[in-house]
Amino acid sequence: MKSEISTQEFALRFTSTPRGARLARRLVSLRLDEWGHPYDGRVNEAVTLIAAEFAANAVRHGRVPGRDFHLRLTGDDDVVRVEVSDTLTERLPEPRVPCGESGRGLVLVEALADKWGVAPRQPGKTVWAEVRVSPATAG
Repeated sequence: MKSEISTQEFALRFTSTPRGARLARRLVSLRLDEWGHPYDGRVNEAVTLIAAEFAANAVRHGRVPGRDFHLRLTGDDDVVRVEVSDTLTERLPEPRVPCGESGRGLVLVEALADKWGVAPRQPGKTVWAEVRVSPATAG
C-alpha cells in the first residue's frame, strides 16, 4: 500500500518594514496552526521564531529601498521549511558572538532548526531553515 505525503505551501511578499516582518511572523504561526501544528506546539513555536528572525534580518540587514522581502513556508508529514528572500547580495548571514542586546538571532536559529543555510538568488539571497515534525526523526 502506497502512502501519500500531503504537502502544504504558503508564500507571500511583505514590505521591508518592521510592520511587514511582524505580519509575516503572525501569518506563519496562523498557517502552521491551520496545518495542524498548534500555536503552543514545538513546531509552531520553533518555526515562528525562526521566521521572525529571518524576516527581521531581511528588514534590518537585507533591505533595498523599494523592494519587498518574500516568505515561503512549506510543510509535509516530516518537515516544515521556512524561506525568506531579500534582494541584497552583499550581506550574508552568519552566526556571531552576541554583543550587548544583538547578535543572538542566528544562534537561536541554530538551536531551533534541524538544518539551515543560505542560497544565492538573482538578485539577492534566500535564507532557509527546516524543522522536523517529529523530534524522534531529527538527525
